[in-house]
Amino acid sequence: MYSRLALSVLAVCIFATLIARPVLAQEGVKRTILNQADLSGAPGMEVISSILEVQPGTTVPRHFHNGIECGRVLEGTMVQYPGKEPQMMATGAAIFNLRGAFHSGYTVVGDKPLKLYTVHVVDKGKPLFDGVTTKPE
Repeated sequence: MYSRLALSVLAVCIFATLIARPVLAQEGVKRTILNQADLSGAPGMEVISSILEVQPGTTVPRHFHNGIECGRVLEGTMVQYPGKEPQMMATGAAIFNLRGAFHSGYTVVGDKPLKLYTVHVVDKGKPLFDGVTTKPE
């Protein structure tokens, strides 16, 4: 009985790790993939949904995606773009970035993490987070 329970717990832990695996190796940034699948009817494309959490003091570099990104701010906070005044990235705000459009480049300056839900429809096999640059917006 005990070994069957232990095996069940182990299986659940392994499955949860595979489903919610973190990507984007940057200090202070954690992206957890929720779902990932081929986009039916569009060979070479995939859909990825994820949660991105950015800790205070962390900069999200300017970048683009090899496809479309959309989503919502789950937990907003103050962010600051280089050379600009801090501004609120409000809870509930929509996110929408077209293919190849550079965006981000801000630092989280609020006292709590920024948390985003994102859905990417992107070229399969290409980096999700691409074209990282330090150029201002």
